[in-house]
Order: sequence, then structure tokens, then C-alpha cells
Amino acid sequence: MENTPKMGQYRWLVFKKGDEWIAAALEFNIVEVGDDPKKALYELEQSVKGYIEAAGEIKGFRPQLVNQVLNQVPEEEYEKLWYQLMEQSQKRVPVPNYVFDFGTRNLAVNA
Repeated sequence: MENTPKMGQYRWLVFKKGDEWIAAALEFNIVEVGDDPKKALYELEQSVKGYIEAAGEIKGFRPQLVNQVLNQVPEEEYEKLWYQLMEQSQKRVPVPNYVFDFGTRNLAVNA
């Protein structure tokens, strides 16, 4: 399903890399970095909310151009990790300790 300013969903994850926590919204290529996973996730949620609002306010552009903003190609490292985590989750394998959380969210939740 392709994201539009009014509907769709995005994948996200929060994981530790070195001494920092990385929070990423895959379809938007938004990344927040911090020393606390909860804070990084909060900052990501705020950034995503602003990003979706801004995309919805773009006037005078063809919808295809706006939709491209909401359907970017994710960083390969993040996408591989997200799929690995989803697979492990489906098999009920415990999440690695370097992962705080991950999942999908509806765009409407952040609008």
C-alpha cells in the first residue's frame, strides 16, 4: 500500500548502536539519535508528526510528488533489521537486547 498524506502506514524501530540509541522511521528516512531509547522514540514520533503535517500542507504539487515524500526507500541496514525483527517476532523468538522496540504505525495516528 502506498502512503498518502491522509492514509497509509510506516515502519519504525529503536535500537542501540555503540553507545547511542537510534530511532528510525523507515519510509520517511527520519532518524533520531540519543542516549535514552524512550527519548529517541519520543523525538522520532514528534519528527514524524511534523513531517506528515508538512507533507499534507504542500499545495500546488501533483499528488505523485507528495506521495514520493511519504514513500522513500529506507536505509538498507534499517530495513534488514526491521524484517529480521518481524520474522523473529512471528516465530516468538525473544527480541535482541540491543532492540528497544519496533513496529508499524498508521499515518492517521500521527496527523
